[in-house]
Amino acid sequence: MRHTTPSATRDLLLIIGSGPAPMQQYLLERAAADYPLLLIEDQPLTWQRPYVVDHEVVADPTDPVALCAAADALAARWPLAGVLTWSENHVLSTARLAERLGLSGNPPRAALAARDKALGQQCFAAAGVPAAASTWVHSLDAAASAAERVGYPVVLKPASHTGSIGVTRVDTIGDLPRSWDIATAAVAHQGPEGQGALLQEYLDGPEVSVETVTYQGTTTAVALTRKTLGFAPHFLATAHSVTAEDPLLQTVAPLAAQALKALGITDGVSHVEMRFTVTGPRVIEVNARLAGDRIGDLVLRATGVDLPRAAAAIACGNAPDLQPTKRCSAAIGMLYPPADGVVTTRHLTPGSTDEEEFHWLCDIGDHVTRTPSTTTPNNTRAGFAIVTGPTVGQAQQRLADALARAEIEVQPAATPVA
Repeated sequence: MRHTTPSATRDLLLIIGSGPAPMQQYLLERAAADYPLLLIEDQPLTWQRPYVVDHEVVADPTDPVALCAAADALAARWPLAGVLTWSENHVLSTARLAERLGLSGNPPRAALAARDKALGQQCFAAAGVPAAASTWVHSLDAAASAAERVGYPVVLKPASHTGSIGVTRVDTIGDLPRSWDIATAAVAHQGPEGQGALLQEYLDGPEVSVETVTYQGTTTAVALTRKTLGFAPHFLATAHSVTAEDPLLQTVAPLAAQALKALGITDGVSHVEMRFTVTGPRVIEVNARLAGDRIGDLVLRATGVDLPRAAAAIACGNAPDLQPTKRCSAAIGMLYPPADGVVTTRHLTPGSTDEEEFHWLCDIGDHVTRTPSTTTPNNTRAGFAIVTGPTVGQAQQRLADALARAEIEVQPAATPVA
């Protein structure tokens, strides 16, 4: 562990899990702009060191006993103002830790309802929230019976996973056994908050997410994220875009607030997923933490609202600053390998604008797969680009140009001999 002196005589913010640098370094950087940070991580620190005052390494931060012991050790050395996570797998343990320490945060029962998708759907139904009809299923036969009641197509998904891992669309009963195998393989790696799989009504229409901030029970819808999905029958994100003052935001804001209230969310930044159907917007699920895929960065670039700093403020019991200062558009696009195999070449032609950022997620010699995994959300991604533009059209054109300048070649994996 490392000890330094905070730059200001303030209480410190404890972060549970930092995540991978390309996607989540900005979160730690933005939180550190306002608060000296402590960190509980499952690996020795590398890129995190410039942002952290002190830390504890815990083999499994989801282990409540180990997590509490690490937090107690840090609290014995430093005064704590709050505790925060942006990791889906740590949402419930963080809520429990905040309650134990007497700090601000969502009630553990609300965090559990957000993590356990089956329980969350029960909360939506009880509160009359327009949402996808869902049934918890424990066997292939139960899934088949539920699908007949709901009507094909349906969606089969783990009850408490993340990153669209193990989520597939099932169009016919003939497709159900394969989807069941994918879902149950993912179930073995999901968090302990939910058990088994969820069979959900398929909602047809564009998918969006609402990035919200809730402070002392009052929710503000800050931005709308428009999503592009691919790799059917899977639901992998290929792009996200955020535009300041998106005209659809006010349409979905009341539904997002209703969904959060149904779960009992009282404080923090949340990511509410929904689809626009022919009958109007309907909720898919709620993530009681900052969105992944650099969506918080898109919000900052497009609107000027800093969601990581807002989350840090709320965790420390302070009101967040949600005043927009920008009016533009930002987008992120994912680069996928052309096939399963070993990366032999990767090259990026320099861009023509400063409003662009590109990161590789693979190195030469790495084995990459184009087929979605049941255990890892990002195994198929070779890299990603983020761009900003004054309008939606210009941002989309810059994104297309940036991705077109990235080249990756793969030596296909040998086909096994039957």
